[in-house]
Amino acid sequence: MKAKKVSPFEVYLTNLPEAEQFKLTAYFLELSKRIVLPPKEKRKIIRDFEQVVQYYLDAGIPVDLALQRLDLANLGGFYARPATRWFALDYAAKIYPLSLAHGQISLFRLSVYLKAPVQPEILQIALTFTIKRFPQFATTLKKGFFWHYLDSTKGHYPVMEEVERPLYPIRVSLSGSKTFKVLYFQNRISVEIFHALTDGSGGMVFLKTLIREYFRLLGLEAPLDETTFDINCAPDSAEDNNEFENAPKGPASGFINKKSLQLSGALSRIKPCQIIHFKMSLPRLKEVSKAYGTTITGYISAQMLVADKYATETSSGDLTVQVPVNMRKFYPSKTIRNFSMYFGVRLPIDKVTSTKEIIPLVHQQLVANSSPEKMTEMLYSTKQMVRKLRFIPLFIKTPIAKRVYGMIGERSYTNTLSNLGIVNFPSQLGEHIESLDFILGTAVVNRANVSVVTFKDTVTLSISKNTTDNAFEERLLALFNIDEIPLTIEGSDVYENAQYVPTRQKAKTRKK
Repeated sequence: MKAKKVSPFEVYLTNLPEAEQFKLTAYFLELSKRIVLPPKEKRKIIRDFEQVVQYYLDAGIPVDLALQRLDLANLGGFYARPATRWFALDYAAKIYPLSLAHGQISLFRLSVYLKAPVQPEILQIALTFTIKRFPQFATTLKKGFFWHYLDSTKGHYPVMEEVERPLYPIRVSLSGSKTFKVLYFQNRISVEIFHALTDGSGGMVFLKTLIREYFRLLGLEAPLDETTFDINCAPDSAEDNNEFENAPKGPASGFINKKSLQLSGALSRIKPCQIIHFKMSLPRLKEVSKAYGTTITGYISAQMLVADKYATETSSGDLTVQVPVNMRKFYPSKTIRNFSMYFGVRLPIDKVTSTKEIIPLVHQQLVANSSPEKMTEMLYSTKQMVRKLRFIPLFIKTPIAKRVYGMIGERSYTNTLSNLGIVNFPSQLGEHIESLDFILGTAVVNRANVSVVTFKDTVTLSISKNTTDNAFEERLLALFNIDEIPLTIEGSDVYENAQYVPTRQKAKTRKK
């Protein structure tokens, strides 16, 4: 009879004192009872706990303290119950799955850079404990008769070391595929999320909750804030609200239906093919924006329009910067689903001259188009549009939506500027965090998108590229230099053969 193979952890246990062996054996027996999954998935989770226990003990942490941090109450009943829930997509999310055949996987990425290297074993357990608090994330995309929907799934949710380029497509169209990733490299922790799950605000709640749990497992306790969840509190049903249902009746308008000019760079088969970060001083950016009589978003929008003009060879038509708006600032909500609308800052290309001359026009549009009244009109428009399509079978409406999204939707704007604003962490965590960044996935035809996030006094502006033509970012850099905004550039060269080589070297360009 073939002898049972002894695992490395079982060998490790034999070298521990008998009292510690007893405690750990009892712990893992209880862990096994709490996981009702297929054997392969169950074994992966148990192996994660074996690795983190070994990490703790090798670091000199006593068994009792290690098991206290790894209290199995943090698992709740998540892995012991079958997956029976499903989630209807919110109205903003319904368009994303319809566009999959265009190669357009709408993703965004949020990253936290720590002041110490990431401990993968700790991060893995942080995710294992955190996922139960976000049941909408523990899902896979499915097709219904009229719409796609999110179906609950239970299994092993791995954290992965980055070996591919950022925002490498998630194959959400495959049965059973996950709709988010948790990645690490050196001191960076990133989450990449399919936009059908949530918007940037909801994604940041997930990341902040994960980071808080990561530090707790390292022995650093921190208080909760209003945008961080307690992983051991039951999810509030309001967090799953489709707030579009509550849109007040009124005129339906707000969508851009006129084509905009596109930048002239050749489209790359690798998407994104470049990512560039401009790190700037928040006080200086505020000072310059105020001097121009606008906000930071207004100032950056104007600079983008000038850079857009420089990066296209077309001399007639309109340039448009699409700007998402977090509707939670108008309608207080607990939802972590999508609850954002957008407006366009649009100017004829021949009217785009200098930043100084166009900022009054840009600011005027920003104030008028992002008003509560205008955004509510668009909210209601979205609600009405979805309701008109609700009884059309998916196999009929999908080709229509693909055509509309692929040929009109993106072509109505030149690029996107998404500003997440200031992100705060409790001081106990903030002192261990170096910086943040936020990256938008590239579109099908738009050549460059811009995203902004602020942590402490540093504004990180990130450009995700769909072309290797560098005219847009070079002009944007020149414009910031003209206004004497000092900045540090971190970026990426062209991704050769779709391979991704991350670094943290600060230079004008750096391979990622």
